[in-house]
Amino acid sequence: MNQRPSGPFRVGDRVQLTGPKNRLHTITLREDGELHTHHGVLKHIDLIGLDDGSVVANSGEHEYLALRPLLRDFVMSMPRGAAIIYPKDAAQILAEADVFSGAVVVEAGVGSGALSLWLLRAIGSEGKLHSFERRDDFAEVAQANVETFMGEVPDNWQVTVGDLVDALPETVEPASVDRVILDMLAPWECIDVVADALTPGGVVLCYVATATQLSRVAEFIRGTGLFTEPEANETMVRGWHVEGLAVRPDHRMIAHTGFLIWARRLAPGAVPPEVKRRASKSSYGDEDVEMWTPGAVGDRQITDKNLRKRVREAQKAAQGARIAAASAESHTPATDEIDPSA
Repeated sequence: MNQRPSGPFRVGDRVQLTGPKNRLHTITLREDGELHTHHGVLKHIDLIGLDDGSVVANSGEHEYLALRPLLRDFVMSMPRGAAIIYPKDAAQILAEADVFSGAVVVEAGVGSGALSLWLLRAIGSEGKLHSFERRDDFAEVAQANVETFMGEVPDNWQVTVGDLVDALPETVEPASVDRVILDMLAPWECIDVVADALTPGGVVLCYVATATQLSRVAEFIRGTGLFTEPEANETMVRGWHVEGLAVRPDHRMIAHTGFLIWARRLAPGAVPPEVKRRASKSSYGDEDVEMWTPGAVGDRQITDKNLRKRVREAQKAAQGARIAAASAESHTPATDEIDPSA
């Protein structure tokens, strides 16, 4: 499973170009391809055969730095059917859930495949990732994105289209899963089946957008009596401008994107020690529950027309990855062209 190709650029490779004023362009190399900007034209053939980190000039003598995208670059520019989990949150998910090489992991939903890529890299070839997605069009985008970046669809990745509550018991054996990652509007609906699937000591981690979702997940996990006391946090990243003595925070930052909440599965029959807390509003009524429904917290919908476009973009990129992979295996220059209509 070649997760980050190396060596000279080949037809079908994705290349990230940094041009004037640090503007980024991500292209899939074709023998007859061209990048047109108001600075001039850059022919793809001028990049094919160059090494990572090369600099090439276009017809207007403007220079571009060419690099294969890192995973963080790829997930921020890949076609999206659903909103992605940002790299800062993906890194925290891997850390807080303690995703390790060889782990059996379940994720739901798969969205556009961003978190799937991070998880596949973390578990390695010895691990197993079961991804669940309710919408088949989202699953198509995710599979194409993963194939584009990795050059193939990994053998240890299984994508199931369906509801996690119904599909999980049919897919995995009880107490056989090490980690479960839930990225959905109402993760509390799945906690019971997740508890059955997790091995004792296994981790369930939920990614939610709002404080009301966070509260309900925490109370539901506590109410089952099957998990340790849940922990929660959020991650905010502030970049810094560092140039000589001009050292200051960036004017823009990636602030709140979502909350993480996680807990560990107790052994069967185990009763956790009572946690003493200060008095607070730990109960809730019908009005509170209404605020926690998926409709109230907001479900941003993508139009069917826009989604079909994202599917085509993802599949086109995956086709380029297949051509690059075939070229690498044969050790001969690739001559196939990417069909623009794919």
